[in-house]
Amino acid sequence: MDSLYLPSDSTNQHQRLPGTAVVAELARRVSNWGRWGPDDQLGTLNFITPAKVAHACTLVSAGRVIALGVPLDKDGPQRTAPRRYNPIHFMDELPMDYVLPGGVGVADDVLVLPLQATTQWDSLAHVSHNGKLYGGRSAQLVTSHGALTNSVRSFSDRVIGRGILADVATYHGVDTLPPGHEITAQELDDVLRAERVAVEEGDILLVRTGFLNFCRSNNWDGYHGDAPGLGVNTTVWLHEKSVAAVAADTASLEVKPFSVHEVAVPFHIVALVYMGMLLGEIFDLEQLAADCRTDGRYEFLFIAPPLPVTAGVGSPVNPYAVK
Repeated sequence: MDSLYLPSDSTNQHQRLPGTAVVAELARRVSNWGRWGPDDQLGTLNFITPAKVAHACTLVSAGRVIALGVPLDKDGPQRTAPRRYNPIHFMDELPMDYVLPGGVGVADDVLVLPLQATTQWDSLAHVSHNGKLYGGRSAQLVTSHGALTNSVRSFSDRVIGRGILADVATYHGVDTLPPGHEITAQELDDVLRAERVAVEEGDILLVRTGFLNFCRSNNWDGYHGDAPGLGVNTTVWLHEKSVAAVAADTASLEVKPFSVHEVAVPFHIVALVYMGMLLGEIFDLEQLAADCRTDGRYEFLFIAPPLPVTAGVGSPVNPYAVK
């Protein structure tokens, strides 16, 4: 095993190595800066070619559509969040407020929400490191008016392809992984092998921990605290497999407490800033996992384009798996 990798059998693995050194070395190993040209803003979504999309469409046989999005309402996952808030929905016009000729009434409503309050994608402008965004661009290109580069508009037509589910919770025979459970590359290999599904270039990987369903049943208590998730070292695995994007059912995708100390959100730094990989959070994978257990198929057509928010650094999404 590479000496950079942290031990997977310790509850304190995030305290074992200097975080700055780990992040720097991982960034060097997985960096895609310049790989697709100096103007690239897609990162690993470049792996999803027209041929990959066409192949993903052949995975649909029964026509089952499974929604993976959390409802947009006041009872959502931000109830206990430190910064964001749940969507605010109100009516702007009621059918009897103003009746048009012929007895026609009109209803209009308004939705106010942080773009990352619910099931969502992090764009490549969401996180910077040492003043740099993906591609080596200056973090100052994200202004009070939004992201002038690497925004969600860059990939508004790109997130469709072959999805695969790594149901880590079911593999371990539990309803939810415990807070602090660090999912390793070996663990992902073991889960996918048990599911008899192989990773292909351009795949979108969905990782189920069960944590969303557990916290939702407890009024979202603990959802934004310590949580299971991907360890920072899995970025090497994702890079070697040429995965296009990764999403999970947790609020931060990566394990909390973080894999290494000294550096906040190390997985986000390596994946977003250096690898250029789209990250998804708060995906509801319960119905999909049940369906996959029933038919034994852990691959599907995955459709999850962001809203075309000009200069947005994140976007809510209503993703679907089609089988």
